[in-house]
Amino acid sequence: MDVLSDVLSAIRLTGAIFFDNTFHAPWVAETPRASVIASSVMPQSQYVFSFHTLLEGSCWAEMIDGSAEPMRLNAGDIIVFPLDDAHAFCSAIGMRAEPNLAVYTRPADHQLPYILNEGDGPDACRFICGYLGCDIRPYNPFIKTLPRVLHGKSTANGWLSHMVQHAVAETEQHQAGGETIRAKLAELMFVQVLREYAQDLPAGSRGWLSGLRDPQIGQALHLIHAHPASDWTIESLATAVGMSRSVFAKRFTHFTSDSPIHYVGKWRMQLAARRLENPHVSIAQAAVEVGYESEAAFNRAFKKLMGIPPGTWRRNNSSGEPATGLGAPH
Repeated sequence: MDVLSDVLSAIRLTGAIFFDNTFHAPWVAETPRASVIASSVMPQSQYVFSFHTLLEGSCWAEMIDGSAEPMRLNAGDIIVFPLDDAHAFCSAIGMRAEPNLAVYTRPADHQLPYILNEGDGPDACRFICGYLGCDIRPYNPFIKTLPRVLHGKSTANGWLSHMVQHAVAETEQHQAGGETIRAKLAELMFVQVLREYAQDLPAGSRGWLSGLRDPQIGQALHLIHAHPASDWTIESLATAVGMSRSVFAKRFTHFTSDSPIHYVGKWRMQLAARRLENPHVSIAQAAVEVGYESEAAFNRAFKKLMGIPPGTWRRNNSSGEPATGLGAPH
């Protein structure tokens, strides 16, 4: 069981490359908070965040609120803003421009991406930019633990560099099926940046990805995701990974911000919510599949976490409406 892949599948990570832009100095491009335009760019996703890949040149990336130091980007770098921050890219630090919200919509008469070439100065920067969408309810265990910025640095012969090259080729060819290929490339680039971030986390850092790297807690997460319907207790998980009950419970919570049993319960609800979208799966069947022998107990657990019973969840999702509001995860 690949736990990260299991989570990314269950939260339905999806991507889209929207823009292929070239700017000539002096220039600035400001990006609004993803929650402002999420319903236009990825209407079927509960949560949306942006990414940008610098293909040529170099520039600065800045948070609009000034809460972080400007970051220097070079050709091949990928930068992701997972927590709904407005940001700007510019040829010189401090430049600002009001974003044009009208361009943040899916075109009906041509393929993505939008192509823009602005200015005529000698120093050019070329970006491909887009969005990633996922579910955050019932439970997304890792996105709230990500930093405000993920910065992937491409090496000349690295896998990330090859994916960027493929994405560029696809944006230029406009072949049938191109949007789907570009979407998958966006997802792959994000996963690679995520893996590199996880590999570089310092020892003792908190968060779900750090827990995945920890020998004992990573093993416990593997067991939970491989057998979510098992009758897990703190004792059985602690015994399985060779730790005492108290030390295991404290360490698990340190990484995931949930007790082991709360984590199990929330993950079961995430899996059950996906099953409930299938009209051929009854609520009782979904309950059994995630470890509840009693439909009544499942109903109570689902409503406690979601605020609505599973039947209401099913009706809401059958209508195609997102199950939760957009914005930064809490």
